[in-house]
Amino acid sequence: MAKSTKGKTPRRARRNISAGRAYVHASYNNTIVTITDLDGNSVAWSSGGTIGYKGSKKGTPYAAQLAAADAVKKAQQTFGMAAVDVVVRGSGSGREQAIRAIQASGIEVKSIMDDTPVPHNGCRPKKKFRA
Repeated sequence: MAKSTKGKTPRRARRNISAGRAYVHASYNNTIVTITDLDGNSVAWSSGGTIGYKGSKKGTPYAAQLAAADAVKKAQQTFGMAAVDVVVRGSGSGREQAIRAIQASGIEVKSIMDDTPVPHNGCRPKKKFRA
């Protein structure tokens, strides 16, 4: 009689990713750190809300620091990541602190690039107020 494989999932081999990218999305309300491989596939992520903060505390530099450290820890433990290129988007208060936390967590930062979107004329302004 053949052995049943129902309910058992085959164990996946651990991918070893030595280099990747860390995307820091720093808004005024939150900071989201996503770590990807070089193809852009997400490996690990964390944010101010994932850490456990709610409301306006998510947008603080300290929350960004904890989020960046958490994301890097996940990427290092799971995939053995050793080096990242950092891409920063947004103008929130956590952007500098997130970069510092990535550097302090023992992963090599090869480059830092600012990719903040800039409007080339922006939205149409509201109609003029007439009294």
